[in-house]
Amino acid sequence: MPGRASSLLADAIAACRGGFAALALFTFGINLLMLTAPLYMMQVFDRVLLSRSAETLILLTLIAFLALLVMGGLDAVRGFLMVRISDWLDRRLAGVLLADSIAAPLRGGGEASVQSLRDLSTYRTFLTGPAMFPILDAPWSPIFIGVIFLLHPMLGWVSLFGAALLFILAVANERATATLLQKSSAASMIAMRQAETAARNADVIEAMGMMPNLLRRWGGQHNAGLDLQARASYRSGSITASSKVIRLMLQVGIMGVGAWLVTQQELFPGGMIAASILMGRALAPVEQAIGSWRSAIAARNAYRRIKKQLEQAPLPDAAMHLPPPEGRLSIENVAYAYPGAEHPVLRNVTFQLEPGEVLGLIGPSAAGKSTLAQLLVGNVRPAVEHVRLDGADMAKWQPEDKGRYIGYLPQDVELFSGRVRDNIARMTDDDSPAVVEAARLAGVHEMILRMPGGYETEIGLGGAALSGGERQRIALARAVYGTPRFVVLDEPNASLDAEGDRALLVAMDALKKLGVTMVVIAHRPSILRHVDKILVLRNGGVSLFGPRDKVIPKVSGPEPTERMAGTVQPGRA
Repeated sequence: MPGRASSLLADAIAACRGGFAALALFTFGINLLMLTAPLYMMQVFDRVLLSRSAETLILLTLIAFLALLVMGGLDAVRGFLMVRISDWLDRRLAGVLLADSIAAPLRGGGEASVQSLRDLSTYRTFLTGPAMFPILDAPWSPIFIGVIFLLHPMLGWVSLFGAALLFILAVANERATATLLQKSSAASMIAMRQAETAARNADVIEAMGMMPNLLRRWGGQHNAGLDLQARASYRSGSITASSKVIRLMLQVGIMGVGAWLVTQQELFPGGMIAASILMGRALAPVEQAIGSWRSAIAARNAYRRIKKQLEQAPLPDAAMHLPPPEGRLSIENVAYAYPGAEHPVLRNVTFQLEPGEVLGLIGPSAAGKSTLAQLLVGNVRPAVEHVRLDGADMAKWQPEDKGRYIGYLPQDVELFSGRVRDNIARMTDDDSPAVVEAARLAGVHEMILRMPGGYETEIGLGGAALSGGERQRIALARAVYGTPRFVVLDEPNASLDAEGDRALLVAMDALKKLGVTMVVIAHRPSILRHVDKILVLRNGGVSLFGPRDKVIPKVSGPEPTERMAGTVQPGRA
């Protein structure tokens, strides 16, 4: 979707055109004032030393000081403006990139990553760093060389030859390092993702002695990136050293040519000094570009990845806000397959629920239960047909509406850094009685009051300060916050003890009395006594669906409690 990138990245950069125009204007002033030193030298050598006029020397020096002060001020303002532009781009794009990074695994089934935020930081750092100045100053190199031609054509040809030689070195640097740096960046990103995954699973790694193996696998990718980067640095370093030697040789050469022209009375001594300064200024952007080429390539690759991600991100649906739903759920021949998968996870799933009905969703592992749960709350879109809530396609509900009307307790519970009340209130600043009401409804109010700080208790990163059961119960309170009209609970008692299990059943009964439609993925038979209907998934399709009392005997036989325990297995579907 090229339009997506055009509407976000390209438009954001286009909005900075005024700032870029101001940068060009300041750069014009800075480079114009760069002529101060060579002009001062020319006047001192060609006028002051001949006339021996102290007054002229003082006046020229004061003018040069004033010009240099103005140049310094313009340079500072230019740097300040670059920082403002980069900060504005970051504020404009960071939220969009983070939102898409969060949604991308649901959309494409890939691994969660916030690499786009690192790419944006790389690009922003480039805009405010020293590597940007050669790009701004490069258009002035031909002008400086043109001024040298005015001093004498021979000096101009020497400068032009030097600029061409350094430009060839810059192109050689690009060809010698671009591919290596790109591969190095890819290897480093893989290693970073491996490290992040390992850090999130520290308990498993330590308990089962996986550290050496993980370090070996991570080290392979990390060292591969380092080796590629080292090879690129060796090549770039050699070219950079060559460019420095060539520039110094050119500096000596133009002084020698200038001195010869002075002896032939074709040039004044001041012109010789001015030509040397001007050539140094003309060649500086090319030499600086060679030295900072690695950061320029990194910024270019980061820009391309940002653009690619935004191109792949779906355009937001321009849907109007819908009225509160009653909770009528309709699933119409839904099918879903993960990107790249040969076979669909779900196929031809059809059922309906009336407002206030509770559905128990059971089936063996890999039957598609958790995938169906994600479809029901609109996290992913079905390949065919629709999931509808009160007749509206679930995937097209506005996010803020979904937040008010839908509750979701995933199988893998994740809480966020902050207080207990922040997590229950879905990370809003709500301190209203709705937080306590949700906690009471989920049966966790007393448990929270027993915590050191009550609702103000800090739970740590990912809820590290809580047990698995406490995290699941607080996540249940988060799911029922605001009394939504439709709630999906994916194995809500997987980590609960007997007390938590009882609180869950009480909460389900209370929600049912409030007319909340629920879908509960179960692996404990006790929950099935509190549902109205049961749907059995097998191999991605509906095996059985109907009222609880009619479905349980078909699945379990005459002893439903014991046999259902063997039929309904925990685990991700």
